[in-house]
Amino acid sequence: MSSHSITYQSIGVAHTPFTEKFGTPRQPGLIQEAKGWLEFFPPFAQPEAFEALEGFSHLWVIFDFHKVPARDFQASVRPPRLGGNAKVGVFATRSPFRPNRLGLSVVENEGWVERANKRMLQVGGIDLVDQTPILDVKPYLPYCEALPQARGGYAERAPAPRLTVSWHEGAIQDLSPHPTAEAFKTLIQSVLEQDPRPAYRHSDGEHTGGVLLGGFNIRYRLEKNCIEVLSVKKSE
Repeated sequence: MSSHSITYQSIGVAHTPFTEKFGTPRQPGLIQEAKGWLEFFPPFAQPEAFEALEGFSHLWVIFDFHKVPARDFQASVRPPRLGGNAKVGVFATRSPFRPNRLGLSVVENEGWVERANKRMLQVGGIDLVDQTPILDVKPYLPYCEALPQARGGYAERAPAPRLTVSWHEGAIQDLSPHPTAEAFKTLIQSVLEQDPRPAYRHSDGEHTGGVLLGGFNIRYRLEKNCIEVLSVKKSE
């Protein structure tokens, strides 16, 4: 049987603090402080479509890796969990470079909120880039989807924080006017602890860089296993 084309319609879009791949959590739930808001488009936004959703603490979100460029099928990829060097089969990874750009994340259902004069579904532990197209939402069912006997292959356990984060006094002053300064500081710290650099670029040498997060440019200096936040400036 030959393959055939399938067209999907997005039902909404995700609003998140992550404006680029760099700094976005590599898996859902790694950073619980990472909040997202799912905006649904008509006709899918009608309340009847979400009746009884509040009874489920977690949801599956199916989405499109919209920032991944099209390329020919490659059977092997280099997952970050293996240091970015070892190759495994693409279907043994969650790489966005797939035959179809479908992604799947489990997020915490935090209920409906008013945001930007729109009714949106707030979710926790999100790992999506801002403006990611949403293709579907399904309830997470603990009785059949929480499997303690499951094996995780080369990703058996959640990655431990890789870096120790410190704050320059100037960065703390930059952060103080932020309307949710403490929560934003926690989010920044959680993102940097995981070391957002690609696995193949890890080194013990000093490195200065930045990450865009929630509309701010977070500048940092990294040396060995320590990363210092230097400044938190509104991005232009």
